[in-house]
Amino acid sequence: MITTIRAARDDDFDVIAAITNHYIANTTIHFAYGPVTPAELRAQRTPRHPFLVFEESGHVVAYAKAGVWRTRDAYAWTAELGVYVSHTARGRGVGRAIYHALLVECERAGFRSVVAGITMPNDASVKLHEALGFAYVGTFRDAGWKRDTWCDVAWYQKRFATDAMGPRA
Repeated sequence: MITTIRAARDDDFDVIAAITNHYIANTTIHFAYGPVTPAELRAQRTPRHPFLVFEESGHVVAYAKAGVWRTRDAYAWTAELGVYVSHTARGRGVGRAIYHALLVECERAGFRSVVAGITMPNDASVKLHEALGFAYVGTFRDAGWKRDTWCDVAWYQKRFATDAMGPRA
């Protein structure tokens, strides 16, 4: 099987939306109530924030993305990450591979740190983040209401070794 990790193209977003919509419809992992469209997801890309896909034999089976964490200027050095693996490709290391590639791209893009919110319980996601060097920083209790239950969100952060003097203009 030939595998590839690459930047998402416009024509990938039908599959990206299908992967996302599985999680929206069947889990508490994604907090949307209704399906997302390819156009909505495509609009989340920015030139500075990587959006990657994992292909197996030419078929997208996962994606990982960096996005704006908060909108005030001083937050520009931190990105919020997400990774979604097709339910048919879980448990084979796909998530770890694409997430690692995303972390490399985020560090290359000059981010000081990245953060990820994990709807609890989600042992697999916690293990993935810890294995990739994220540290637990706190939990928001009852952060969302999904599938007839209140959901906690645990937050994890990974800091990159960058210039201690701060970013350069």
